[in-house]
Amino acid sequence: MSNKNSESLSEVHSSVNTAGKTGFRKLLAFIGPAYLVSVGYMDPGNWATDIAGGSQFGYKLIWILLMSNLIALLLQSLSARLGIVKGLDLAQASRNAYPKMVNLPLFVLAQTAIIACDLAEIIGMAIGLNLLFGLPLIWGVSVTILDTFLLLFLLNKGMRMMETFIVSMVFIVGVSFLTEMFIVKPNIVEIASGFKPSILSGSALYIAIGIIGATVMPHNLYLHSSLVQTRKINRTSEGIRESLRFNFFDTAIALNLAFFVNAAILILAATAFFKNGLHEVAEIQDAHKLLDNIFGSLAPTLFAVALIASGQSSTITGTLAGQIIMEGHLKLRIQPWMRRLLTRLLAILPAIFTILYFGEEALGDLLVMSQVVLSLQLGFAIIPLIHFTSDKVQMKEFAIKTWTKVLAWLSACIIVGLNIKLVFEEIAGWLNTADNPVLIYLLVIPLTLVVFSLLVYVFLKPFFRKNGISNSNIPHGQALQITEIEKVNYLHIGIPVDFSKNDLQTIRHALMQGGKQADYHLIHIVETAAARYHGEKVMDHETQSDLVNLEKYKEDLGNLGYSAATHIGYGNVSKAISALAQTYHMDLLVMGAHGHKGLKDLIFGTTLDSVRHQVKIPVMIIR
Repeated sequence: MSNKNSESLSEVHSSVNTAGKTGFRKLLAFIGPAYLVSVGYMDPGNWATDIAGGSQFGYKLIWILLMSNLIALLLQSLSARLGIVKGLDLAQASRNAYPKMVNLPLFVLAQTAIIACDLAEIIGMAIGLNLLFGLPLIWGVSVTILDTFLLLFLLNKGMRMMETFIVSMVFIVGVSFLTEMFIVKPNIVEIASGFKPSILSGSALYIAIGIIGATVMPHNLYLHSSLVQTRKINRTSEGIRESLRFNFFDTAIALNLAFFVNAAILILAATAFFKNGLHEVAEIQDAHKLLDNIFGSLAPTLFAVALIASGQSSTITGTLAGQIIMEGHLKLRIQPWMRRLLTRLLAILPAIFTILYFGEEALGDLLVMSQVVLSLQLGFAIIPLIHFTSDKVQMKEFAIKTWTKVLAWLSACIIVGLNIKLVFEEIAGWLNTADNPVLIYLLVIPLTLVVFSLLVYVFLKPFFRKNGISNSNIPHGQALQITEIEKVNYLHIGIPVDFSKNDLQTIRHALMQGGKQADYHLIHIVETAAARYHGEKVMDHETQSDLVNLEKYKEDLGNLGYSAATHIGYGNVSKAISALAQTYHMDLLVMGAHGHKGLKDLIFGTTLDSVRHQVKIPVMIIR
């Protein structure tokens, strides 16, 4: 039996049943994961490159979009294959394949890339709110922190609710741009000519590199390998083969929709700006204003609505990817709301700092910088993915064929090569414009060389493993042999009480553990503001009432023949309980659970989890 805590996105792992369905209903059961992935292919970072490409070069770069989409389809299919066949996400597989000293920088790079993605999406969301409602950008950026609670709510409602929300956002984006196409009326023949490959140079090559770099995003590869595991499938060869087939359909449909949206943005920019001689439109805000001037109020309104929907859906999937890489690379699990809040804050703070220090007009430059940061990480996701899915020892009959391997490595060479070129061009540009380039030579260039060396190691390491990629994703070690079990006698049992209806059950179960030979310690923690400040010196009305109630419990237990003592703690509940347990040498704690979760945990706290991590004795939880 698999340990639930070792599974990728354990809250929703295998939560969507695909058994007993046939035909179209079977396809519908598998559809969903790729739609969550596809929103990353139409986030505000893509908008910026598509608008710049369309306004400067018309329809000339559509073939670059198509090529990027085909590469993305190949790599996302490999990502899904890894998750379905091995039951591992890309971060978990990397932890198995590389030593700990390599996994830590891999995590840092992956987390940096996710922050960069999240940063672009936050900026896009803020710009959309500004364009539609006139909300200042600083407030728009701050409002995006609420996405954390939306994500927590959606996950509590199940994977299908999450997918329904995301598909709704994608639908809004698609319909908005379909309507835009009817408004701007592009020339179909000219669009078709854009699918013909051409030799690119200068700024056209630069923008093409940006389009490719913004299309195939590393966090999507981590995300897809995890999301496909939300489907409960038959683990036979035929069941896995069927799952691979249906997930390919899901991926093809979703990514082609993403291609339609990106092509629509580029066509919109080409028709509205390039054909009207406006060749320098690169900012999202400028595109919105010009649409208003050329086509009236409906086109820019739809543009802003689509931008908000795009940013909203992309931030949710980016935060999910943050969870996956933290748990996969580091085996680190923190409370879901805290993990998502941390990811969001790490992205919001640079945006707020930029607005306050450099002004709102600098957000466009920050968007470009986020894409440059993103390009650094791409190879660290693509190269291991190809290694893992090529490994015949681990993938067996589902290892990719030779022709797929050739295409995958060719795609990796194109993407990594172009992104490395982009990074070095950026560094060269900084050197040319910097008044004092000392920091670039002392910090930026050495750091870039270290990152490149790590990339070479990630590429070469699997070739020197004799037995292929190991499968050591065992979070708690091997099972021990169970022989004779000795009876444990608990002699000092702690019972935290809160004078609610739960106390009776908690006390009853505690008495069942120790019988009449044990000593029972009745514990209550006073949480008033005075208690937190004055500690044991406080004797307010609540404290005096609590003392009376504890003595009543002690008297009742004494009448039944049990030995009991009372203890009052003050301030932080978990710390106070832990301190009392240590002071009175308790060997068991019996605690009642209130059953609240989700946002209620945020409001009322998570005492049980905190106590469990602070004490070194067993904790029995009574519901």
